[in-house]
Amino acid sequence: MSLSDRTNAIVIQRIEVSPGLIILRVRPDGWELPGWKSGQFAVLGLPVSAPRVAMADEEDGELAPDKLIKRAYSISSANQEQDYLEFYITMVHSGALTPRLFHLQTGDRLWMGSRIWGLFTLDKVPEGSNLIFVGTGTGLAPYMSMLRSELECFPERQVAVLLGARHSWDLGYRGELIAMQRYCPTFHYLPTISRPDEELAPWSGNVGFVQDLWRGEALERTWGGRPDPGNTHVLLCGGPDMIEAMLTLLMQDGFEEQTRENLGQVHVERYW
Repeated sequence: MSLSDRTNAIVIQRIEVSPGLIILRVRPDGWELPGWKSGQFAVLGLPVSAPRVAMADEEDGELAPDKLIKRAYSISSANQEQDYLEFYITMVHSGALTPRLFHLQTGDRLWMGSRIWGLFTLDKVPEGSNLIFVGTGTGLAPYMSMLRSELECFPERQVAVLLGARHSWDLGYRGELIAMQRYCPTFHYLPTISRPDEELAPWSGNVGFVQDLWRGEALERTWGGRPDPGNTHVLLCGGPDMIEAMLTLLMQDGFEEQTRENLGQVHVERYW
């Protein structure tokens, strides 16, 4: 079976953020996107026969060439956009799918699931609540969709993005987030990097892990005080170490994780 027989979508744009980060815009071919909510995810796939990018590790084991490798990825585009979906993807050198996705160029074909789902949305955030989005790496993707889709600039509502990365060049969507901050005085973008000694030019911004922004004074200065669980909801998206560290800090400040049994102020999306 040929590659085209296993695919139903086309890459219409590929942006290389850094050697290990890309933004892909994918358009359905012969079918229409369903309605969806910002914060949800879709599934991308490629057959084993699809080529891997050169910088990936050699693949261990033998997979059937007609097997379709599928993974879920959060959508970063606005949900008003019905022509394509945008994905912010990090390279997993030993992975099965991302080395194949990184090989794709504009015009190449892939498989995209027609179902979009996920519970990491703003549905359970009270209207008008202050919002703090905390993420690492591509954990920024669902927040970009929320910011682009649902959040307008209101003087009575504060919104902050706390984003952690290893290097400044790994801070995706940086220009767009800076522009949002300039446009809206109640929107705050607080990036931090953990390896400033590896920067090509001196880094004058925040240094450390994203949870250090919560511990330190950077957020408090920007926010005008400590965030209050009485009027603020916090979203966490990224690796498990960051999420567990942030949950500990948030609970010390009176926040509670939202579960089926508990209507707390902290909403969590665990990437693995």
